[in-house]
Amino acid sequence: MVHFITSNAHKFAEVKKLTDIPLVQMNLPYPEIQADTLQEVAEYGAEYCYERVGEPCFVEDSGLFCDALLGFPGPYSNYVDRTLGCDGILRLVSQNRKAHFTSVIAYHDGSKVNLFMGEVGGTLTETKKGEKGFGFDPIFVPEGETRTFAEMETEEKNLYSHRGKAFTAFISYLNQVR
Repeated sequence: MVHFITSNAHKFAEVKKLTDIPLVQMNLPYPEIQADTLQEVAEYGAEYCYERVGEPCFVEDSGLFCDALLGFPGPYSNYVDRTLGCDGILRLVSQNRKAHFTSVIAYHDGSKVNLFMGEVGGTLTETKKGEKGFGFDPIFVPEGETRTFAEMETEEKNLYSHRGKAFTAFISYLNQVR
């Protein structure tokens, strides 16, 4: 059994659709440090949580990186989503609507932290579209698609998404070491 430390039921539901490995969602609040990279944030979170859980566990951190904003909000996406939301990001973005999402999974196996990453490029819409998903999903269209993540079912989103790619790499690793 592996503990996924998250209070976000949407993230947990996305992951459960990708694997048969027994995962347990655990809502264990942990400090989300302010750092310049997602890797630093996720690694700190995994170490903190393992000290409290004492069993293999992982955290996931992701960010939206907007070209027009020189990569902002990046590792600060959670805060920006809570304070400015999708509408705020759309007001800040200029004509350059290119962006990408990155996801980092930090898995503590009891001896060290392993990192798994996924990334997807795309563009930001001019208005919010779709009712599914969460966070910045209503304003992000992945490359090769015409719909936002919020217009897709979870299974479709997992085919394109940064989180789907990171979890696929993580699950492959777990299947090799188990």
